[in-house]
Amino acid sequence: MEEQVALVVGGILGGLLLLLLLTGVSYYLWKRLCATFTYEELSETTAASSTQGDALCPLDARTQASRPPGVPFVVPPSLQSQDWVPRSSREWAQVPQDPYPAPELLPHTTGSNLGDACVAGTINPELYKIPEDQSEADFPEGCLGRLWFSVEYQQEAERLLVGLIKAQRLHAPSENCSPLVKLHLLPDERRFLQSKTKCRTTSPQFNEHFVFQVSSKSVNQRVLRFSVYHVDRQRKHQLLGQVLFPLKKETLAGNCRRVLWRDLEAESLEAPSEFGDLQFCLSYNDRLNRLTVVVLRAKGLRLRENMSFVSVFVKVSLMNHNKFVKCKKTSAVLGSTNPVYSETFSFKAVPAELDTASLSLTVLQSAEGDRSHELGRVVVGPYMYTRGRELEHWNEMLSKPKELVKRWHALCRTTEP
Repeated sequence: MEEQVALVVGGILGGLLLLLLLTGVSYYLWKRLCATFTYEELSETTAASSTQGDALCPLDARTQASRPPGVPFVVPPSLQSQDWVPRSSREWAQVPQDPYPAPELLPHTTGSNLGDACVAGTINPELYKIPEDQSEADFPEGCLGRLWFSVEYQQEAERLLVGLIKAQRLHAPSENCSPLVKLHLLPDERRFLQSKTKCRTTSPQFNEHFVFQVSSKSVNQRVLRFSVYHVDRQRKHQLLGQVLFPLKKETLAGNCRRVLWRDLEAESLEAPSEFGDLQFCLSYNDRLNRLTVVVLRAKGLRLRENMSFVSVFVKVSLMNHNKFVKCKKTSAVLGSTNPVYSETFSFKAVPAELDTASLSLTVLQSAEGDRSHELGRVVVGPYMYTRGRELEHWNEMLSKPKELVKRWHALCRTTEP
């Protein structure tokens, strides 16, 4: 009896276990079958949408447009830029990529700004554009021409290397311009170097090199002068203009070649005044309350010959109600009656002070010790202090804000030496 009961219980338990096993297997097969149907439906939908549109389209665009909301699908970042083509009605294959595509097949953008869309891994041509050389485009009105040159100073050999590159838009007296250039290293007026004559051109290409032997102690006191001449049929030289270039420490630093350009200036035909003349520029910026003075050069100075040390500099003083406010000095130039400075100074001055302010520029010759001898001076300012050319220069500065107004002024002396 007990054996029969045990058999019945065992049969019941075995039946339950078999039922559970069959239920699990059925559920697993049903899930697999549902997943297969879903994948087939996704492939058919993708194939239908690709045949209606472009045959080659990005994979991420297709999946976003045709993916059912219930099936999560993420495209790896490395495959987002790949193209896919249909292999059969329900399969897609990746297009073989050329490791070296032709440049014309690369994607590009037509925008000119850096913020425009640009495909990663491609070249943006806007980043490699060479900026236009404004030195060959912007010519001011009344320009006599422009000269390009290079300078380099070799410290060990004490040699100044000058390269004469080219000139453009020379104003010649006739159409058949034949220019040449003479190079002086001032204050030496006697010795010079000369370029070859270029025939029948107002924009000559020289590409010539010259060497000056000059010591390192005096090179910063010298001025390089380029004089451009027109050679007529009688071999006479007519001056078209000149360029004065002071050899400053900043320009010659580093023992490297520097390419520069300057506009030609006309030579002053006026005879020097009794005590010499001084050329400088004035400018006033009303927004910054800044008064700017550019001391350019002097000519015809009467130096004292009994002094063993000849050095000339200019002292620029800002005055208000004839009271001293601030003073600045240029560097000293050795042994020249026609020194060139090209130095800029700025002073703070509010517009209300311009009616009572004035500028005093004094040319001084250094003496032994701290003493100096006055060669002459000029004062520019409003009607309260000046008349004539000095007053005209001041008023023109006020009428042309932020512009440099350049003029020559005759030096005078308060007391005779």
